[in-house]
Amino acid sequence: MLANFLIGLREGLEAGLIVAILAAYVVKIGRRDVLGRLWVGVGIAVAVSLGVGALLTWGPYALSDEGGELLGGILSLVAVAMVTWMIFWMGTHGASLSGELRGRVDAAIDRSWIAIVVLGAVSVGREGIETALFVWANVSSGSDPVQGTLGALLGILVAVALVWGISRGLVRINLSRFFTWTGVFLILVAAGVFAYAIHELQEVGVIPEFGGPAWDLSAVLSRDTWMGALLAGIFNFTPAPTWAQVIGWVAYVVVTLTLYLRLLHRRHTSTPAAAAPAATAPAEVPADAAPSRRESVAPSVRSA
Repeated sequence: MLANFLIGLREGLEAGLIVAILAAYVVKIGRRDVLGRLWVGVGIAVAVSLGVGALLTWGPYALSDEGGELLGGILSLVAVAMVTWMIFWMGTHGASLSGELRGRVDAAIDRSWIAIVVLGAVSVGREGIETALFVWANVSSGSDPVQGTLGALLGILVAVALVWGISRGLVRINLSRFFTWTGVFLILVAAGVFAYAIHELQEVGVIPEFGGPAWDLSAVLSRDTWMGALLAGIFNFTPAPTWAQVIGWVAYVVVTLTLYLRLLHRRHTSTPAAAAPAATAPAEVPADAAPSRRESVAPSVRSA
């Protein structure tokens, strides 16, 4: 539940900040007439995300056991790839996100009314589909479906409340630090989903077994114990992993975490120390795009 809560919180906060930036900029340039189109696009994104979640939940029931395992393994790999891409994308584009979104709004307004709808749908839909796919993969790998879904919904609700508070200057949060540490945590969660994908693909013979389990901790740390259930729910822990799962988990964590930490180091060293107090947080509306406190998305938020 905790892992899905964090997924819902991070993705919901990112999507909410994107919507707030788009809405604030549209108001700033005096084009309130296109706000309705923007909300139509956001509504379409939400509907598509819910549809993807429903399809992932009920679709596999029509498949055989082998077909379900193969689909589960493939979609879990897709989920890991999407979340990994999301973590690195936010690490590289977070600081310039506001300017990029404002440029897209200008371009969409110049084209046609439908372009604003598409902009809202694409900007939010990506986050929604990522959330649906990753939550499904996490739940399918052993988490309780009800608790996992409730955790994700709770995270999204908390994200909505935070965005509302930030946009009105009621909440101060270091978004840069938040996205940095949740990125590290999600790498560990994604590693567990990656190991689950390997297991499913081994079940259908796509990946060879490579002998028996690497070890077996079922006697002391089975999923029936509170600690085993907690680790399984958060990190997809299994007490008797295969060697392929162990190698895959270690390789993913070492490679991804190393690249991510290098990205953070480059971002930190490339920012002059004197400019650090004035640096804007990811997804913040700059001062020139937010003349009033009510129209600003996060005028008081600073990044580390």
